Amino acid sequence: MSIALTASLAAGAISLIPTPSHAFCGFYVAGADAELFNDATVVVLMRDGKRTVLSMQNAYRGPPEAFAMVVPVPVVLSEDDVKVLRPELFDRVETLSSPRLVEYWEQDPCGDGYGVAGLGLIGTGRGGGGTGSGYGFGGVPTVTVEAEFEVGEYEVVILSATESTGLDTWLRDNGYSIPAGAEPVLRPYVEAGSKFFVAKVDPARVQFDDQGRAMLSPLRMHYDSEEFSLPVRLGLINAPEGGKQDLIVHILAPRTRYELANYPNAFIPTNLDVKAETAERFGEFYVSLFDHTLEKNPGAVITEYAWSAGSCDPCPGPEAALTSKELLELGGDVLDSQSRALRADARPSMTVRPASKGVEADAGVDPMVVRRIVRAHARELESCRESVAAKVPPGAEFSGTLDLEFTVESSGKVGDVHLAEGGVDNQPLRDCLSGRMRRLKFPKPKGKGPATVRLPLVLRETEASAMSFSPTAASKFVLTRLHARYDGKGLGEDLVFESAGPVTGGREWMDMDGEIEQGAKVGDAYGVNNFQGRYVIRHEWTGAIECEEPHRGWWGGPPEGAQDEPKVAKQLATTTRGASLGSFVTAASVETLGVEASAASPKPEAQADAAEDKDGEAEKAEGAPEKAAEAKEAPAKDAPGSCACASSKGDLAGRGALDLGAALSILGLSLGLRRRRRVRVTSG
Repeated sequence: MSIALTASLAAGAISLIPTPSHAFCGFYVAGADAELFNDATVVVLMRDGKRTVLSMQNAYRGPPEAFAMVVPVPVVLSEDDVKVLRPELFDRVETLSSPRLVEYWEQDPCGDGYGVAGLGLIGTGRGGGGTGSGYGFGGVPTVTVEAEFEVGEYEVVILSATESTGLDTWLRDNGYSIPAGAEPVLRPYVEAGSKFFVAKVDPARVQFDDQGRAMLSPLRMHYDSEEFSLPVRLGLINAPEGGKQDLIVHILAPRTRYELANYPNAFIPTNLDVKAETAERFGEFYVSLFDHTLEKNPGAVITEYAWSAGSCDPCPGPEAALTSKELLELGGDVLDSQSRALRADARPSMTVRPASKGVEADAGVDPMVVRRIVRAHARELESCRESVAAKVPPGAEFSGTLDLEFTVESSGKVGDVHLAEGGVDNQPLRDCLSGRMRRLKFPKPKGKGPATVRLPLVLRETEASAMSFSPTAASKFVLTRLHARYDGKGLGEDLVFESAGPVTGGREWMDMDGEIEQGAKVGDAYGVNNFQGRYVIRHEWTGAIECEEPHRGWWGGPPEGAQDEPKVAKQLATTTRGASLGSFVTAASVETLGVEASAASPKPEAQADAAEDKDGEAEKAEGAPEKAAEAKEAPAKDAPGSCACASSKGDLAGRGALDLGAALSILGLSLGLRRRRRVRVTSG
């Protein structure tokens, strides 16, 4: 696979969440005659005012010699501007913003419930350093080394060039190569004064898996820039002949949704009802819907998600929303207008809840009343976390179960308080909780004398924002997901972003006529962003209807009450394309989309099996004479001293998959290194 080089990511709050073997922010450079495989890259940018924070996660597969990653940036970066991050952050962003598939069951038409109508989207998902200047290396006078420092496994050099051939010469003199045609595209960026961030990596400091794949520590850098744009022209040199690439852009910004200023914009159709069998082929359905949307809006960039980063509905997991701590890691700590609030939300905190079982009390005291009163005073108990913070060493326990025993006096006041040994090894915390319990008052026990109560307390350390019912600092950030798909001729200009009005759509909300909202609706500046790609399987009521006035169309969870997480469509670049959109959606959605209804397309494996069966029948009819002759000459299978191997191009025939393994980086410029072609077929 060719090495890739991106254009400068000027001032943007965007994230590229690619599927395997596509968009890469920066280019890998390696010694001549080497091969590197850019399997996956995730980029997240945060934008506020002029500040941009760029975070990248890169994977490579290649020989065990050093290579470098080069990213143009608008300013000289210092060591304080660059960090390494946890890789889990990037999957969190992609999962939160991915299209969802949910399921609803019609409730009993004669029942007294109203399902989920008007309750939002709740449904059941289908599981599915120093600075200096000089002549550069190799005696090239047009290149200046502006800074050098180390971070994680990276050795970083910041370069500037006074002419477009400077970087080319610097790389060549250091054993790297840039292909023909790069200089004219590099020229405007060099003339604009871009710097070049070169992060060298020593593979000896990187862990490889069994497949030779290494996940480098994610890099984060921040800088200030006037323009909010994503230069992509440099990457078009890498576009495969006749092939297309996907660019998924996530923008995290306070209270602001973004769209393109210099390209058409469109929204992905949402709130479509789909057939039950779509659950097993959700990825194929979604790429067919996406391709249909592009056919209707040529050249457009598609908005797939715009929602508060601190919430979701339905959520693709119990803790899918981004936390203030995660936003700080992604760059919120260097946003002057947001860092203080994010830090306040992300400070360590603690929840205290009485256990749902195991509450015991002497006669005359209702255990459930005790439990409710303790729960009502949970905040007083939880404040012990902050009260003892300065008294305990780092790493002290704040999570676990404490077996609490106390007495309720005849006046209703709490008398003796005792905490059993074990549970949470934190004496200052235990003392504080005991003291706070003595402040509580309960109903007077019935009968004479004090009553004893045994109550397990469940403690869990968390962020302050996680235990708050009020809007959090994370909720102020809007997460926008933009999706472009194009070939080498598809983008003539860099992507320039502009703020846009709030948008809603993809919710289980009814209008005045009782119909579920359709499509996207852009509101005024004071509205909320609640838009997502959401697709629904509905199971109509099949039981008896034995009332005079049945009410149809009340939707909720399954009869047995099971609640699965929504299925999300991720990593779709290698998903089979070309399936009929009309075969996935219901009649009502066929009309909404303006497509033709059709029978379900066969699954890829079914197509392959059919092709094999057909070929087998043909071989029986036409090749019987040859088989007898071949049998005499062929060595015995697995016989000692012999070997056998088989290869069939037909294994991938008919699947319609693009050769995306050979697709080069969207934002990158390929170096003159050879690469192997790979074909990978996966489902969403």
